[in-house]
Amino acid sequence: MSVTILYGDRTTVVPGALERGGHVWLSPTDLASATGWKLEDVGLCQGDACVRTQADWVDAEGRVDLSAFAAHQGQPELHEAAGNLRAYGASVNTRRDALFSLEAPDFTLPDLDGKLHSLSDYRGKKVFLYSWGSY
Repeated sequence: MSVTILYGDRTTVVPGALERGGHVWLSPTDLASATGWKLEDVGLCQGDACVRTQADWVDAEGRVDLSAFAAHQGQPELHEAAGNLRAYGASVNTRRDALFSLEAPDFTLPDLDGKLHSLSDYRGKKVFLYSWGSY
């Protein structure tokens, strides 16, 4: 089964994914290319961060249950009814840290003349942002 996985800033089509019990299972190679997490002896690792794998996260063929891992990390998972698209959001800890930092996420918008401005261009300066919605 081919599944498109949206994880962080990555969009990866995984032709060898397996859907079982509402969970998506990936080979270690597909997991690394889709998420950046690598299956190692100590668990799933990304850089210096490692998460000890639970016994039911890895099946007999060595595939990893990405859905269970994401749930453990507090990452919301969204999938379409057909099961061909899976999207994973930021973890609870990442979202919490962003809220407590009081730092707005970067975005880019055009001014009335069409010139693009990014919030990061004004870091360290006071910015007044006016928005309006018709709803």
